[in-house]
Amino acid sequence: MTREKIVIGNKYPLDGMLTIPDTGTAPYPAVVLVHGSGAHDMDEKIYKIRPFYDIAEGLAKLGVASIRYNKRSWTYGKQMVKALGNTITVKEEVIEDAVFAANLLRHDARIDPNKIYIVGHSLGGCLAPRIDVEGGNFAGLILLAGSPRRLEEIIIDQGNDQIATLKGLVKWIGQKQIKKIHAKLDDIYSKTDEEAKAIPFLGNTSIYYLKDMGKKTVAEYLADSTKPILVMHPEKDVQVSLEKDFEKYKKILVNNPNATFKLYKGLNHAFMPSLYGTIDKALKEFKTEQHVDEEVIADIADWIKLK
Repeated sequence: MTREKIVIGNKYPLDGMLTIPDTGTAPYPAVVLVHGSGAHDMDEKIYKIRPFYDIAEGLAKLGVASIRYNKRSWTYGKQMVKALGNTITVKEEVIEDAVFAANLLRHDARIDPNKIYIVGHSLGGCLAPRIDVEGGNFAGLILLAGSPRRLEEIIIDQGNDQIATLKGLVKWIGQKQIKKIHAKLDDIYSKTDEEAKAIPFLGNTSIYYLKDMGKKTVAEYLADSTKPILVMHPEKDVQVSLEKDFEKYKKILVNNPNATFKLYKGLNHAFMPSLYGTIDKALKEFKTEQHVDEEVIADIADWIKLK
């Protein structure tokens, strides 16, 4: 395969990698890889795992090109806080760069402009429908461990799950903390933008970040869509839910004849073998070197080739 260093974006240029297959014949189908929450490099490296590296390399061997890049908050976190402060939204953090990457692919003669897909992982999966509508214009959406719920709902559920693993005084402290989070998130959509920006949340952001992201739900973005969508969910995922997320996607997309659903037994949030299966050890799992399951990568490639 051919690996080419690229740059994504203008105001915030980001180092990236374009991976082109050496097998098959150009123009190739391609994917834009969009990260989960937090600051990530182009490989979406967490401790000893590199999900996006695995997916890019694996897809190239199967005839699918890909583009991945360092997330803006990874390269320019401090600059973004200085410039935008508590007004940062997913538009600046995620959406603008994903759209730029898609357009970069469209202008590469080796890529089929009609077969460019988004592969969104976790938060990237949540945002994929919005990225598509706001300029991505993808041929289809591939959602890896995403969620159709609002982010604040997921945060509260994850917090409650964490507290359930605690005991004694530590559990009591955790319950007090989650109550404070509940209070901040209570009825955020009735607040004005300025009120939301004045309530700090998640480090250097405010609840305006959540309000902006949740003002239009995934269900609303997908309501009338018949675009090809592949929803992929790991059975042992402790960060998103089989019932609340995977099954809800099925309900939202019940009238979309081009929606496909895949459940992967024994895999965790990174689509790697689950080692512990509990939320309190979710990050510990990523301290063991593993790789994205080959079946997952093969299913992505096969689905794309059938479209």
